[in-house]
Amino acid sequence: MPMFAFSQTATISGTLKGSDGEPIEGMQIAVLEDAQKSTISDQKGNYTLVVPANKEITVAFYNINFKQVNKKINLKESEVFEFSPAMQFKNEIGTVEIVGENRTTEINRIDPKLISQLPSASGNLEDIIKTQMGVSSNNELSSAYSVRGGNFDENLVYVNDIEVYRPFLVRSGQQEGLSFANPEMVSNINFSAGGFEAKYGDKMSSVLDITYRKPTKLTGSVQGSLLGGNIHLEGISKSRLFAWSIGSRYKSNTYLLNSLDTKGEYKPVFYDIQSFLTFNINPKWTVEVLSNLSNNKYLIVPSNRETSFGTVNNAVSFKVFFDGQEIMQYNTFMTGVSTTFRPNNSLKLKFITSGYNTKEEEIYTVQGQYYIDQLEADLGKSNFGQVAYNRGVGTFINNGRNALSAQVFNIEHKGTKYLNNNNQLLWGVRGQYENIDDKLSEWRMIDSAGYVSPYSATDINLTDVYKTKINLQSFRTMQYIEYIFNKILRDSSKFTVTGGVRGNYWTVNQQFLVSPRVTLAFKPNWKRDFVFKLSGGYYYQPPFYRELRGIDGTLNTNIQSQQSIHAVLSSDYNFKLWRRPFKFVVAAYYKQLNNLIPYEIDNVRVRYFANNNATGYATGIDLRLNGEFVKGLESWVSLGFLRTYEYSTNNIHYNFFNKDGEQIVKGYTFDQKKTDSVRIDPGEIPRPTDQIATVSLFFQDHLPKLPGVKLNLNLIFGTGLPFGPPTHERWQQVYRMPPYRRVDIGFAFNLLKEGREFKRKTFINKIISVWLNVEVLNLLEVNNTVSYTWIKDVTGRQYAVPNYLTARQLNVKLQIRF
Repeated sequence: MPMFAFSQTATISGTLKGSDGEPIEGMQIAVLEDAQKSTISDQKGNYTLVVPANKEITVAFYNINFKQVNKKINLKESEVFEFSPAMQFKNEIGTVEIVGENRTTEINRIDPKLISQLPSASGNLEDIIKTQMGVSSNNELSSAYSVRGGNFDENLVYVNDIEVYRPFLVRSGQQEGLSFANPEMVSNINFSAGGFEAKYGDKMSSVLDITYRKPTKLTGSVQGSLLGGNIHLEGISKSRLFAWSIGSRYKSNTYLLNSLDTKGEYKPVFYDIQSFLTFNINPKWTVEVLSNLSNNKYLIVPSNRETSFGTVNNAVSFKVFFDGQEIMQYNTFMTGVSTTFRPNNSLKLKFITSGYNTKEEEIYTVQGQYYIDQLEADLGKSNFGQVAYNRGVGTFINNGRNALSAQVFNIEHKGTKYLNNNNQLLWGVRGQYENIDDKLSEWRMIDSAGYVSPYSATDINLTDVYKTKINLQSFRTMQYIEYIFNKILRDSSKFTVTGGVRGNYWTVNQQFLVSPRVTLAFKPNWKRDFVFKLSGGYYYQPPFYRELRGIDGTLNTNIQSQQSIHAVLSSDYNFKLWRRPFKFVVAAYYKQLNNLIPYEIDNVRVRYFANNNATGYATGIDLRLNGEFVKGLESWVSLGFLRTYEYSTNNIHYNFFNKDGEQIVKGYTFDQKKTDSVRIDPGEIPRPTDQIATVSLFFQDHLPKLPGVKLNLNLIFGTGLPFGPPTHERWQQVYRMPPYRRVDIGFAFNLLKEGREFKRKTFINKIISVWLNVEVLNLLEVNNTVSYTWIKDVTGRQYAVPNYLTARQLNVKLQIRF
């Protein structure tokens, strides 16, 4: 009888893995009807359990960290049953929320995996934004970009719902260093070039919404190049209650800067460390902590510079010999804590608090002794292209001792209520405290042919002398409410309304703003997949500290918020070409601009005139085609046309004439005595960001039989931007720079392929993939102009000497993921 009982058995076996695909060790497997029949899974997740045969039993799989799985079975004698359920974590931090395409709003999702494939000089995440529809940039060294006629300060940037800021004192792209977002930690990138929702903040141009990845397993990456490197690690605890992601970056663009016209000793050092921690208190309550510490230092000891400019018939050489040095340093620290509570499936409540601190310092004393030489333009002469004669000599001294510190603290609540039929109600409120200490001390001196300009027989006159010391403390509140309404019509067409309103109050100018915004989206039930959208609303931009400070360093606290009224009509069309997915988008827009604060741009520094005395507009059309031109590889091309103008009564001026009726132009007219004048109103003049046409292209390809050998091409073209002499007179800034033309190309070699088969167990199996990238930056070696250095000769005649960006350089980059 005992032998008979023993023989009435069967076997159940399998391999247990979590939702992340990792094997589970220590999982309890037991028969509920007889708890003595049990076992546990081994290190590889394998288990085997002998169970009674010819009767219905329940086999339970349970562990403190996993949801229990019960399996009813009735096996025949000696039967072997394979069962390998995918176990679901009780405390699931791990699922990465990939936001799918939302075609009902003016938001475009960008695949963050493409960032590592994009050949670029800076390696910042913003480089891929520069290729988007409506975006333009004329500086490969900077992360700043312009959107549909707006300047760099008109763009919102969020990381995990926390707003991040640009440095205040940076003057040039080579000083910028690292932007905030670490591309290796990113899971989602959403971008809007205008007409965005009320839930986003108070800026006039664009929104960049970045979400960091929530880890599901232990993994990481290492990257190194001639321009710097980074390391990133992430993982999750066995209990699934705690996940962590840490990244550190280092950058030194000395290699690039050595190709500039200004020669010398460049010592730029930029590094940061970031962490993103997630705590899953229980299935309804999650806490996230995001921290960033950044140190950026730029030192240059210039020695000399030689730049040739002009035309073939009038070529000029500018030579400078320098003494002195320039130091720019800024340290930032930011931390944010958010907690998300989901009492049920239809309600999400989020509470955020964050603090931002920056200390910036700019110290420079640079003397330059310059020579202006006329070059021989006669092809028939033996000294063609060489110095024909000297047109002037002089000396300039630039001196500055500037320091700024800023602290921003805020607390915020955001909520989402999911209603029936996929309708949503969103709301939010935020309070923010700001404290800024600013010390400005700078001056310039110009000596032409031994005479200080402007000349005085008794005094040494300095120009652009600014000395101020300011402390500004303020508090602002922001609120919004938004409703998303979806309706399926009788013919199965879909109609969506996203409407909302924002409020904003700032204690400095005591201005309360109300900003209504709405987007109407219609997806007709057509054979072809079209969506049509109409977006509009009021987009106020309350001034931050930079807009309050005039060119002379003084504050105007009576500044009112700038206003932009958006109207955007767009359509996107999804279609198949060569049996591969493609998308074509077209958008026409008009922005009425009121209460504008005029400004000028020098390199990447935006200098405001600190008054609301201008109105304007921006209008244009953007087109974009993206898809798999090569199977499995996404590429795109964007084309934009823009006009943005402004009008101000401050641009009204007078032209003066001498007795011979000649207009008096300093440095050109011999008789400078004024006898007559004419009042000139130039009317509307182009804004500093008026770039008539832009083209951007990102293209990927690979060898037909070797998909591990890829080509990545990044092309950016933009027509010339307005500029003018450093007189701080906007009406004079109507000349045009040469167009910006840049092509970067990269060749990528997959040294270790992801998903490869392992023949034997070695440490190399821990490596997911290895890529070697060889990049040629500025392939066509175009001398792109970013700004101008203005110099005078003894007659007062001014010369605009172009400041060129980087020349052609080779970069090698190794990327390892494990």
